[in-house]
Amino acid sequence: MAVPDFQSFFKPLLDIASDGKEHSMKEARELIAQKMNLSEEDLKELLPSGTQTKYDNRVAWAKSYFVQAKVLETPRRAHFRITERGLQLLKKGYERIDVKILNQYPEFVEFHTMKAVSSTENHTEQETLQLETPEETLQKAYQNIRGDLAAEILEKIKSNSPQFFERLVVDMMVALGYGGSRADAGKSVGQSGDEGIDGIIKEDRLGLDVIYLQAKRWDGTVGRPEIQKFVGALHGKRAKKGVFITTGRFSDDAVKYVESIDPKVILIDGRTLCELMIDYGLGTATTAQYEIKRIDTDYFMEE
Repeated sequence: MAVPDFQSFFKPLLDIASDGKEHSMKEARELIAQKMNLSEEDLKELLPSGTQTKYDNRVAWAKSYFVQAKVLETPRRAHFRITERGLQLLKKGYERIDVKILNQYPEFVEFHTMKAVSSTENHTEQETLQLETPEETLQKAYQNIRGDLAAEILEKIKSNSPQFFERLVVDMMVALGYGGSRADAGKSVGQSGDEGIDGIIKEDRLGLDVIYLQAKRWDGTVGRPEIQKFVGALHGKRAKKGVFITTGRFSDDAVKYVESIDPKVILIDGRTLCELMIDYGLGTATTAQYEIKRIDTDYFMEE
């Protein structure tokens, strides 16, 4: 099964604390995973950012919501204990506890920046259907914006000339740290008789080695025959390294082919190229930045 929505962890977390003792988050994660029969694969599923597992994130947010609702308290770092309010909540016998129920507590309403449950039917439904943690929602929105931007970049590249694309390829290699400055990094070839080589770039500032580039502004799929031509051109130059970049995509056969050949050839398809451009600020501009911060518990520890 997939990792349940984070509100599904509310009741199990409160059940663990029902004995009134102090419990660690590590213990809670292990017990809840066993109770919900989550597989190792489920527990390893990562957030879109890749920095934390979805399971750990959702259990942590469940605890955070309870602390804000004064249902749990945190006697020390990564530990929790039930409060009198939490015991009273357990006595009500809810089979499932969700955001709607927590909205009975004014402290939680203030934290959650929402109106009380009695506001509107649509609002109540929206609260009940809240399946993701705020952090997941933010990360998913970021990935959507990034995906739209990548698609827009790719269309812009395709609408420009092949010569522009060849220059872009060299600019991208410079942004990745090859060749030093753009002025002396390398040169575009892109002429008849270039033997399948569109550009040459120094691997470092001293030019101790060079990387040969092939740039194909295609809409379709680049197959193994095209890659073989490029590899043949590399052999003709006694080259050890090559990068083949396209606005299209590579066939599975082409990808498998470069995994077992010498010289070393890296394939960059249109989507990957746009992702790299976003990461390295090539052809893009930052409009806003957001930081997700966690509390520094060490700061609040008194001697």
